[in-house]
Amino acid sequence: MAKVNRAQSTAPPDGGWGWMIVAGCFLVTICTRAVTRCISIFFVEFQTYFAQDYAQTAWIHSIVDCMTMLCAPLGSVVSNHLSCQVGIMLGGLLASTGLILGSFATSLKHLYLTLGVLTGLGFALCYSPAIAMVGKYFSRRKALAYGIAMSGSGIGTFILAPVVQFLIEQFSWRGALLILGGFVLHLCVCGALMRPITLTEDHTTPEQKQICRTEKRDFQQASPYSTLTKEWVQARLCRSLQQEYSFLLMSDFVVLAISVLFMAYGCSPLFVYLVPYALSVGVSHQQAAFLMSILGVIDIVGNVTFGWLTDRRCLKKYQYVCYLFAVGLDGLCYLCLPMLQSLPLLVPFSCTFGYFDGAYVTLIPVVTAEIVGTTSLSSALGVVYFLHAVPYLVSPPIAGWLVDTTGSYTAAFLLCGFSMIFSSVLLGFARLVKKMKKTQLRFPAKESDPKLQLWANGLVAYSVASELDQKDESVEMAVPGYNPT
Repeated sequence: MAKVNRAQSTAPPDGGWGWMIVAGCFLVTICTRAVTRCISIFFVEFQTYFAQDYAQTAWIHSIVDCMTMLCAPLGSVVSNHLSCQVGIMLGGLLASTGLILGSFATSLKHLYLTLGVLTGLGFALCYSPAIAMVGKYFSRRKALAYGIAMSGSGIGTFILAPVVQFLIEQFSWRGALLILGGFVLHLCVCGALMRPITLTEDHTTPEQKQICRTEKRDFQQASPYSTLTKEWVQARLCRSLQQEYSFLLMSDFVVLAISVLFMAYGCSPLFVYLVPYALSVGVSHQQAAFLMSILGVIDIVGNVTFGWLTDRRCLKKYQYVCYLFAVGLDGLCYLCLPMLQSLPLLVPFSCTFGYFDGAYVTLIPVVTAEIVGTTSLSSALGVVYFLHAVPYLVSPPIAGWLVDTTGSYTAAFLLCGFSMIFSSVLLGFARLVKKMKKTQLRFPAKESDPKLQLWANGLVAYSVASELDQKDESVEMAVPGYNPT
């Protein structure tokens, strides 16, 4: 499968088999992100069965999310050097194994290793490669394609939340985990749909091809134990890594990475604590699961409609701003949550938060592609999702510690809200500074400012004089006896 024939294309086809890629990515997001969200429904069951506090129980969800994002670069490496199909199928097997073994756990530590580490690693091998494949098959309708593909998270949450609650009631949490383990095996089917494609920008130049042929001939002529073999392998490996991760030195990507850290810290705890918070204010178990369903179905609307809207001609060049808008509004929703203490008030919250959560999740690959380009998109997405890892790991336990310490969810929700607002403000400020620098380069000085004009004239005169001196020196070297005076 690693040697599967790649489809040749001069540009992203924007359709055709690309819609099958979208369908495969849609199923991948159901089996990864939706299943991860539904782990919060097990929260109270785990807490009651193992008699642990909020902070200890929250580590299960944190480790799943952390491993999914922490190992995202590993998923990109497997996808780039073997194939996307191999990576997703392997990930499906690992994730299913983790869920099945988790159903036999006898302590929270067992769940940390099985449901947390093993399942999270499997999800990591599936998630970022599937998303990157959508970006390779679409260009003009990229935001719409991502919107449809990423809506699997919302649809999956809408369907799985009440189903998981029903399975827990009928078969206990062990039976529910066992059934989810079988369901996640559908990732292997999704992997089979990911047909590789080679675009024009993925091709190397003729000079690079000639260098590769020369190095390959030298490698074939060398013995397996020669120094040349080791040097060739090391040189090729270093060159490949430099080309693959050169975007790490881009200032725009560094700012995006810092912003992602704060955004990821804020977004994760809600999916852990929405159900426990609803139960704490008097909402029943079925109604609390219904809130997760609402969050999921409105997430779908945000995925599709925001992706379609930002693909329109009037908004396409403002996709970056739309991303900031969505992240900031999710932060504002967090700030209002402590005041909402009944089902009629929590339903509008779930609708609003779910819509903008789906909106900015759709635009993460679009914003990343705008910064690094399509060629490095798989590796860049791997790094972006890798940066989610630490916030996803620490934010739910920190929120749980705040709940245990203060006896209220207010401090935890306010901290998450301000974190997401700061993420949006940081990216907006960086974009504003960049535009101001471009304006200054275009119009360096006003004619009415005599000091700046004098400085500019002196700089021009100095540069012209330097060029003349260099020309005179070159002529004098070429023509003996030449005298510029």
